[in-house]
Amino acid sequence: MKSGTARVPTPTSPPPPLALVPGWRVKFLLLALVWGASFLLIKIGTEALAPLQITLGRMVFGAIPLAIVLVLSRGRLPGSPRIWIHLSVAAFLLNVVPFTLFGYAARLIPSALAGICNSATPLFALMFSLVLLSDEKPTRGRLIGLATGFGGVLVVFAVWTGFAGAGTAGMLLAVGAALCYGLGTPYLRRFLAGSRYSPLELSAGQLIAGSAQLAVITPLVTDAPAELPPRVVLAVVALGALGTGLAYVLQYAIVREAGATVASTVTYVVPVVAIALGVLVAGEALTWNQPVGAAIIIVGAALCHGSLRSPRRSASAPDRN
Repeated sequence: MKSGTARVPTPTSPPPPLALVPGWRVKFLLLALVWGASFLLIKIGTEALAPLQITLGRMVFGAIPLAIVLVLSRGRLPGSPRIWIHLSVAAFLLNVVPFTLFGYAARLIPSALAGICNSATPLFALMFSLVLLSDEKPTRGRLIGLATGFGGVLVVFAVWTGFAGAGTAGMLLAVGAALCYGLGTPYLRRFLAGSRYSPLELSAGQLIAGSAQLAVITPLVTDAPAELPPRVVLAVVALGALGTGLAYVLQYAIVREAGATVASTVTYVVPVVAIALGVLVAGEALTWNQPVGAAIIIVGAALCHGSLRSPRRSASAPDRN
């Protein structure tokens, strides 16, 4: 599941210690795997924990690997109060709210379907960017991509059958999480992209800020679980350490090695992984319209992103990586 915090780092940013992982393509596949598996891990977590508790565990165990990488790479956390205010807002939009919404959604729908709903994130990111960022301009290709992608969302929802039942409520929660990701992305670009801190430093600060928010809120509105099965503990630890902490480090490394454009295309692979794990590992069942809708959403997102272009246009277009 995408955080939206990785951007092209400054030339002086120290590289993360991932030398043992060969090539950006391997990192790309690992990132797609850990993000795609996140939805199944959230589902396991709901067996004994409230959604807010899952989010708190995910944030804390996600911050730990980033803190270790930050120390090893001799980075430092931001010192500006203004930056910390923006990081707190970003954490709320990109972590606290969407992670929790996915937790509630996991109680109502299969993990594979939650992953499909998450594939709408690039559509919301572009939609909010066009509204909030002056340098983002609507083009015919982008508008066609948005229309195509949101048409795919309607197919996933099977609108011809009506909007009723727990499944629809769960999908609305998951789409709400994707909407938060989409809103948080232009917020990061507008208020944090120009700072002197590296994406790794900002990501670590973001997770710390979000963990602090949840540490205050969670005990006030949730009760301690009666029992905590080992599989739930392992799921939450993996969700944080791999699906959040390691994922941010991998995304940061891919941006450095292959560019932000390549790194962003992992969004197209994540729902495929989520569907495969949900069906093959958890034995979840999907109706025909849900994977078909997912494919339409991915095509729409690719059109918005400019990944689907004619050969002539691709050859003449400048490289953005």
